[in-house]
Amino acid sequence: MTLPPFALERYFAPHEHRVPFLFSSSDCEPLTLERLLTLADLETRKLWNDLRLGYTESQGLLALRQEIANLYVTVSADDIVVVVPEEGILLAMHAVLQSGDHVISMFPGYQSLYEVARDIGCAIDHWEPNERNGRHFDPTALNRLSRPTTRLLVINFPHNPTGYLPSAQEFQALVAWAQQRGIRIFSDEMYRFLEFAPEDRLSSAVDCDDRALVLFGMSKSFGLAGLRIGWLATKDRAILDRVKELKDYTTICASAPAEVLALIGLRARSTIVGEHLTRIQGNLSLLDGFVSDNPGIISPVRPRAGSVCLASLDTGESASSFCRRIVEEAGVMVLPSTVFNFGDRHIRIGLGREHFPDALRNFERYVTEGRNLKA
Repeated sequence: MTLPPFALERYFAPHEHRVPFLFSSSDCEPLTLERLLTLADLETRKLWNDLRLGYTESQGLLALRQEIANLYVTVSADDIVVVVPEEGILLAMHAVLQSGDHVISMFPGYQSLYEVARDIGCAIDHWEPNERNGRHFDPTALNRLSRPTTRLLVINFPHNPTGYLPSAQEFQALVAWAQQRGIRIFSDEMYRFLEFAPEDRLSSAVDCDDRALVLFGMSKSFGLAGLRIGWLATKDRAILDRVKELKDYTTICASAPAEVLALIGLRARSTIVGEHLTRIQGNLSLLDGFVSDNPGIISPVRPRAGSVCLASLDTGESASSFCRRIVEEAGVMVLPSTVFNFGDRHIRIGLGREHFPDALRNFERYVTEGRNLKA
C-alpha cells in the first residue's frame, strides 16, 4: 500500500492525550469501565465474570451480532461482521472495488473513506457542500460527478465534520439515484442515534438497499471508542464473505473483553445515548451564547445531529496558524480544516465532551484578548 499520512490522526497524535482542553474531539464523553459495568444486565454480567481470554469467533460474538441486528429493520446476525471501525473501511473498499473503478465520496470527510479507494487505483470525485446554502450537499451535483465506471457512492450522515443531515425525502432520493444506476452505497453511520430530534433519524442504508454496505460502531454515539468495536452490515452475502476472508489478514477476530463490553453498551443504548445527547445539546447552547457574545470570531453552521460542527474563522487569520497558536499558548486543541484538505479558514469543534465548558472558557479567554487575534 502507498497510503499517504492520515492528516487528522497525525495532527491529533502529539496533542490529544497531552493538552488540558480538547475542543475538537469527535467522540462523545468516554464512559468509565465502572460506569459501563453498572449498566450490565444479569446475562451480560455473567458473560463478563465468566469470560475466557481465548480467540473469539472471526465474524463476531453471536450475542453481540444479534444485538447489533436489533438496530436495523431488515438485518440478521448473519448479515454482520464485527470489525475495528477503521479496519471496516479498509476491508469494505477492498471487497467491492478494483483498479479503474470510479468512486464518488462526500467531502470533506474522514480521510480513509476516499484514500483507501484511491490507493486501490480508483478515480475519486468529491461531492462537496454548498457553502452558500448552509453546507447543504446538493444531490443534483451527483449527476455531474457520475460516470459509466462509477461503482461506489460513499456517504456519511450525520456528517463529520459539518454535522449535516439531509431530510428523509432527500435521503430516499439519494438511495434511489444510486440504485437506478447500479452504484453501490457505502454508508458511514458512525454518528447515528445522535439526531437532536428523533424524527430526523434516517433509515439505515442497509434497510433501504440490499447492496448497501454500512459501517457503524461504539466509538462516537456510545462514547466507547476504547473498545475498538465496530461492524459492517450488508445483505449482499458475497461481499460479506469477501470481507470475512480479508479480515483473516488484519485482526482475524475481536478482543473478547471488548465484545462483551460492547454488548453491555448496546443493551443500555437508550441510557448512554440519552446522556450524550443531553450533553451535546447543552454544549451547543453554550457555543451559541459564545458566538452571540463575541461576533466576528467564528461562524458555525448549527448542526442537526452528531457531535461536531464546522465553523468559519472570521478573524482573517488562517485556521492552521490560529490552531497552532492556541494549542501552544493556551492548551486548547482545535482542529483546522487543513487536516481535511478543505481550505484553511474553518475549524472543527467537538460538542460531546464533559469538559467542553472549560475548553470554551479558555478558548474565549484567549480569543477575546486583542493581542491574540491576528489577521
